[in-house]
Amino acid sequence: MTRISVRGFAVASATAVTTVGAVVGVASGSQQGQTTNDVEATAADSTLLEDIPAGQQARVQTASLTQQADTAHAEARKAAEEAARKQAAEDAAAKKAAAEKAAKEREAKAAASRSAARADAGDFPAQASYSISEVKSMAQKIVGSGDFQCFSNIVERESGWNYRASNASSGAYGLVQALPGSKMASAGADWQTNPATQIKWGLNYMNDRYGSPCGAWDFWQANNWY
Repeated sequence: MTRISVRGFAVASATAVTTVGAVVGVASGSQQGQTTNDVEATAADSTLLEDIPAGQQARVQTASLTQQADTAHAEARKAAEEAARKQAAEDAAAKKAAAEKAAKEREAKAAASRSAARADAGDFPAQASYSISEVKSMAQKIVGSGDFQCFSNIVERESGWNYRASNASSGAYGLVQALPGSKMASAGADWQTNPATQIKWGLNYMNDRYGSPCGAWDFWQANNWY
């Protein structure tokens, strides 16, 4: 009994020592393993942040700067396109307003020209012939002083104030060189011999086509015809 007890105690003691050692060893090993893992993880992190090759870092930085530049360029281009569209709309509106204003001014001028006419072709008795001074006097009274100079500029260049002027090649006739001359019959049957009839027709033509004799003169200067 005594030997069994002693042997059992010895076996138990040995087992306990072994178990305690194993437990202590496992605990110690676990702590050391965890510490080792932490160190390795830290080292791995350190490698990712600090140990990138210099060439690769340069490429990453260049790519980032390029992307930023592309973004800034796209934004600048978008802003420029928007500004251009806005300016084009403003220019179109201004051009339209200017055209409408010019049209109103031409109409007002034509109305003033028509109302300023002081005489009609029928107010002048027919004569066998007319001098240049007489024809100019008629024109001044029919056209009115406001547009007479423009009217005179055209007549001077078209016929030299010759109410019988005829263009053999084109068929144009009279003070304002109506083409054909027979158009002036709408102002009177005596269109071939009466400068007052020609003046009346010429004034109506300039008002209807160009707004006024001055409008016709502007066109004539740009084209050498009207």
